[in-house]
Amino acid sequence: MELSTAIKLRWLAAGIFVIASTLNYLDRQLLSTLAPLLLTEFHMDQLAFGYVVSVFSIFYAVASLGAGWILDRFGVTRSICAAVAWWSTAALTTAVTHGFGGLLLTRSALAIGESAGIPAVGKLNGIYLKPSERALGAALNQIGISLASIIAPLWIGFAVLRGWRIPFIVTGALGFVWIPIWLITHRAIPPQYQANELAPNAERSVTKSFSLFRNRNLQILVLANVLWMGSYSLWQSWITLYLVHTQNLSLKETAQFVWIPPLISNAGGFFGGWLSLHWINRSLSPISARRRAVWLSAIGALVTLLLPFAPTAAWATALISASFFFVLCGSVNIYALPIDLFGAQHTGMALAALTFAYGLLQAVISPIIGFLSDHHLYTQVVWLVTIPLLVSALVLGRLRDTSG
Repeated sequence: MELSTAIKLRWLAAGIFVIASTLNYLDRQLLSTLAPLLLTEFHMDQLAFGYVVSVFSIFYAVASLGAGWILDRFGVTRSICAAVAWWSTAALTTAVTHGFGGLLLTRSALAIGESAGIPAVGKLNGIYLKPSERALGAALNQIGISLASIIAPLWIGFAVLRGWRIPFIVTGALGFVWIPIWLITHRAIPPQYQANELAPNAERSVTKSFSLFRNRNLQILVLANVLWMGSYSLWQSWITLYLVHTQNLSLKETAQFVWIPPLISNAGGFFGGWLSLHWINRSLSPISARRRAVWLSAIGALVTLLLPFAPTAAWATALISASFFFVLCGSVNIYALPIDLFGAQHTGMALAALTFAYGLLQAVISPIIGFLSDHHLYTQVVWLVTIPLLVSALVLGRLRDTSG
């Protein structure tokens, strides 16, 4: 097989796998996009919605550690197929819930299955892509995630007229369509690297998955991720409610705006991937290149502090888009670092640790955002998620670069 053909095929495999991320996040994004309808039907305020996100996040965090172990133990294909079947079933059951308690139950079940998504993509990147390409692989995955945020608003008009339940049925069913497609792809395009292969600069002292939790570099990554992902959580879950309550838009009016920030964020993900690839090609180590990209992203994200002064919904959308651009620029590099540090062998568990940290963060921050939003303290929300980005970049400076 010619080299160019092999490159195209492994990126094709990565692209098909990313569709699972689209379905993963579409199941989540529908809830936040259609939240005004659910809040009305279930007589909930924004604080209650924050609790729904929080409960999802707690189960997501706890389950992610088990998901990481399963991925490293049983491999990507068997693990992700089981996870997709689980979360698709949970999405289908969301469509038949009839109260706040049922919503908490179905979203908790969804969280357990979806916790395998991000670690699975990272592990797949470790066995299909070269080290210099892995931030681009994370950016490609972000396209899948962002597509979910773009597709979800397309359901708004239908949901207003016909109800919010059918969109959950459709997205849940699509998961069962994806499973055989991936099985065929995996057989046709085998991995390029062994699952137990260590990256050139990986830490060879790590011999068991759970021993990673004592590793100083992983602890630093977890802390940096907690500090970074508050902004990500805000723009993943609260754009619709933010525009409704700060710009006084109706749900139908938000449809013309809410798809724009996720679309722009894709460019930020690829810009972040390109930045680290550029610096790696100029002889910087992958770890140093990614830290530099995170610093640039943190500085750029300070534009978020202008959001409370946005005079119109269009200006607010532009500033949210800029913020999301830089958040994704840094995020793809943070999530590529575990592969650089620990190699494909332990990527599942290492990324599960980051997913666990993100879940706990979202569990804590979501009710806070809901409370502040209910009391019109939107400026405080913006500061709460922006300043920690600079601290995250500082924390990453403590990583021990073992590449040289």
